[in-house]
This record gives sequence, structure tokens and C-alpha cells, in this order.
Amino acid sequence: MSRYRTLAYRAHAYGSLPRGILLAAVLLAAVAGCSSGGDGGGASVPRARSQAEAAPAPAPGSPFWVDPESDAARQVRIYQGQGRLADAQVLRRIADRPVATWPSGDNPQPGIRKAVEGAAKEKRTAVFVAYNIPHRDCGAYSAGGANGADAYRAWYRMFAEAIGDAPAIVVLEPDAVAHMVDGCTTPDHHAERYQLLRDAIRQFKRLPDTRVYLDAGNPSWIRDPYSLIEPLRRAGVEKADGFALNVSNFQTDAAVRAYGAKVSQGLDGKHFVMDTSRNGEGPLPEDREQAWCNPPGRSLGTPPSVRTGDPLVDAFLWIKRPGDSDGPCRGGPSAGTWWPEYALGLAKRARF
Repeated sequence: MSRYRTLAYRAHAYGSLPRGILLAAVLLAAVAGCSSGGDGGGASVPRARSQAEAAPAPAPGSPFWVDPESDAARQVRIYQGQGRLADAQVLRRIADRPVATWPSGDNPQPGIRKAVEGAAKEKRTAVFVAYNIPHRDCGAYSAGGANGADAYRAWYRMFAEAIGDAPAIVVLEPDAVAHMVDGCTTPDHHAERYQLLRDAIRQFKRLPDTRVYLDAGNPSWIRDPYSLIEPLRRAGVEKADGFALNVSNFQTDAAVRAYGAKVSQGLDGKHFVMDTSRNGEGPLPEDREQAWCNPPGRSLGTPPSVRTGDPLVDAFLWIKRPGDSDGPCRGGPSAGTWWPEYALGLAKRARF
């Protein structure tokens, strides 16, 4: 990721409620429905299935899907096979919780369909990150993206087609807006990027059960939240369900809430979601170089939930996959690569 960054449900029955209350009511209803029987996350595991084979259940307050074949889940099984039972148990703090799916490659559909199908079996919502904008990450650790505007449009159309009518959340293009604000993305790419973001939001919002949150950086990156207002508007945030903050970063819940409230104020009350995947200890002390990249001593943050206690915050999400490297710094592998030692450290220091 950048050095600086670290559902829709059918709600016609709740149409008279304020939006924040409506979202909580509908999502909690979904959770209750899942826990009443069948294969939902709250159901008891049939005796025919061993504990190791049982599908993990999301934490209370989370309607989101947990991938039983995630890197963390596979690592748990590796540790069990090695007799490292204590480490396996600790790592379940990641493996048993929902994290976002980041589809990659020119054809994102296989990974999306796998998540959608898995979530449907559990009557849960899949969370995705669309991260493929041209000139991504200004050529830094997560450089890449689609090869031009036409390739990007084809990519997000395939993305949307794979979601279909399934309930989903899409966090759209981490870094894309903030990199235009900080000058990292050069002005000659701005007009195209704004247009692509607007088009992508419209594409995803044609889906009946998809909520879209446009990334807006984090408090340590764009220090003046009001400088994001006009760029977010130009990128089409008014057509989205809101914006996302703290993706792949470590800012505290309190700092992100306060920052998000200011951005929301400038956007006529738009709601937002927060990445709480690794912010349990907050950011690395001091604003030292590469404080954003695999900082030591960090921990898992607030587990994913729609019970946020804040009418502007629709959900706490683990958008960054805890244990995936930020890049080749502090002994880490390339960006996005599973790093079990770092994951275990995050889990061991978790406060829940």
C-alpha cells in the first residue's frame, strides 16, 4: 500500500427510520436470522463435523463472511500440524474473523465468486476491495493497476458481474483520491481518474445489494480533512454510500472517528466505515520514516462489527488483511504477501 495509507440490504420495511438506525436494525436482523439455525454463523456445529472443519463464526455484531480458507486459517492448520497449539489458538483471533477480499489479476471474477458463494451458504455479506486504478500507488510498493482506462472499465464491470445480486460491501480504490490531494498522482492523470471513479461507483450501485465506500485516506496523511471534500465530490462520493478511512493504516479509533466526522460534515452527513484491522496500539510513536510499513509492536484492533456506537460509522471492518505485508521493509516480503510471524505478533498483542 501507499506509504501514507496505511450492505446494502433490502430495507423497504424500515423506510421510516433514520439511516444510521436503519442500517444497524437491518444488519442485526440479518445476524439474528443467521443464528436461528441452518448453516448461519451462529448455528451450533453438527457433531459430524470436527472442530477443525467447522466454519468459523463472525464475532457478535458482525454480519460479514469469514473465509475458512484464508491465509490465517491455513496457518492455523500448519501450526496444529507442527504441534504449536498455543500459536494456533492465538492466530484464530485473525482466522475466525471476517477480512476483506482483494481480487487481483486481469480477471477478478474467480475470487469474487468464491467469496459470494461462501457468504451465501452462511447467509452473510462479503466484503471486497476494488484496487486496480491505473497508475496505482504512484509506482511505490503496491504499484500496478489496470493498463489504461478501457482496461479498468472492463475490470470493474467483471467485478460487478461476479457480485451480482449478492449482499456485498465494496471499498473502492484505496489511495486514489488522497494521492491526487497530496500531489503524488500527477495532474495530467486527475481528470481521467475522477471519471473512472465516478463510473465505477455508478457500476457498483446498479447492483441491488451492494454498498460502496470510496477511500478517503487517514488522519495522518491528509492532515486537513476539509481538503478532501471537493476531490471526493468530483470522484462521485455523493452516489456512493459513503467513504472509507484508515485503510491499511494504524490510526486509533478515536482519531479516525473525529476525522471522519469532519469529512462527513463537509459532505452533508455522509457515513463512513473504518479499517480497524491493525490499530489496536495506534500508530508507531514519532513520525519516523516508513512508520506506515510493517511497524513493530502493533496489534489487532476492534473486531469487525456494525455495532459502532456512532450514527456516522456504518461498520468497523478489517479491510487490510492482518498478516499481509505492507512491503519489503523491516524484513517483510512484498506488499500483500502473507507474513505469518507478523500476523502472530498482531494476534498475540490483541486486547480482546
